[in-house]
Amino acid sequence: MKARWRWLLWALACCLGLAAAPARAQAEEARRQVLVMLQLPKAHYRPDGSYAGTYGEGVGRQSRQQVAQELARRHGLEMRSEWAMPLAGVDCFVMRLPEADSRTPAQVAEAVAADRRVAWAQPVNLYQGQGAAQEPLYGAQPAAQQWHLAELHELATGRGVRVAVVDSGVEAGHPDLAGQLELNANFVDDRPPPAESHGTAVAGIIAARADNGIGIAGIAPQARLLALRGCWQAADAQTLCSSLGLAKALYAAIQHSADIINMSLGGPDDRLLALLLDQAQARGATVVAAMPSSGGPFPANHPGVLVVGMAPPLPAGAVIAPGRDVPSTAPGGGWALVSGSSFAAAHASGLLALVRELGGSRGATLLRTTLVTAGPGRIDSCATLARQAPGRIPACTRLGHTAD
Repeated sequence: MKARWRWLLWALACCLGLAAAPARAQAEEARRQVLVMLQLPKAHYRPDGSYAGTYGEGVGRQSRQQVAQELARRHGLEMRSEWAMPLAGVDCFVMRLPEADSRTPAQVAEAVAADRRVAWAQPVNLYQGQGAAQEPLYGAQPAAQQWHLAELHELATGRGVRVAVVDSGVEAGHPDLAGQLELNANFVDDRPPPAESHGTAVAGIIAARADNGIGIAGIAPQARLLALRGCWQAADAQTLCSSLGLAKALYAAIQHSADIINMSLGGPDDRLLALLLDQAQARGATVVAAMPSSGGPFPANHPGVLVVGMAPPLPAGAVIAPGRDVPSTAPGGGWALVSGSSFAAAHASGLLALVRELGGSRGATLLRTTLVTAGPGRIDSCATLARQAPGRIPACTRLGHTAD
């Protein structure tokens, strides 16, 4: 038996080693990239719907491409790709430092940004998921007891609410997630979205199917998930993201009218991502971020974002949700225990989906007017829903069972 376990561990290590190679390559590629933003012209006014002209958009795009190519030649960069972002008012050109180049992306970005034709330029930043999967499933969901989940679901299940999971890949065919994804898109590379641990666990906590006789029940089991892969799984169960992948995922969340955007990750401040978060909130989305433990303070430090941790101490305005030893969905059709503020954030996103179903406010206003806390920032789920449905008070509130 011991020999068999040794063989299994050896095989697993080999598989992880093979999987880690492309993950490391993705990180190294991101570290050598520079994003160059060229301003888009403002949209022209069209006096009536019969006008069929283009006002030269094609010529304008060709001109921006020529400018980008000239900038790449002048600064010794390799052109990689182009991404038009009308919502942000810019065309983003992805350029790369050659292998032998000793300059840093930050140095190159500063030099490129000095050109008056450039709106701004920046290096591609890296971000980390704020938690990891652990051992096989056992025990029960903390939210079932602490948040009185059955009582909450008597009032709301998140029906019709779109929750964007900006994370690593989600296993769409998992038995607890089958049929829960309205969109499953990959913004890291050109292959179909793979099943990865972090994203699959976050998605399960938010919207795993209820009453199917297996696994777990999500906080908002009838919410519609937008699985937007802006991160990838690296070695040692680490989840990494680039600012380019995250920006594309955020852009998709805005385009698909996400009500809640869950970002269980942390990293450095980023101008492009900050602009897109502002655009998302202006369109009524509520952004939820994990309290950072590694990687950097963003997006938790961005105005209007709800910051969620799993235990004190907390920064001002942050809240606490279950995040330790939480059973959730895992790749391969199984379940596992997970711990970290990533998964506390997922609980809060699910609860906000319930609030939205009951008619809660949109955007950052939702956070200021609906979340009820007890003690040092601990979310009181029963009182939160009771505030939204005063005529149908949750049983846990009537019995005096609020946040534990």
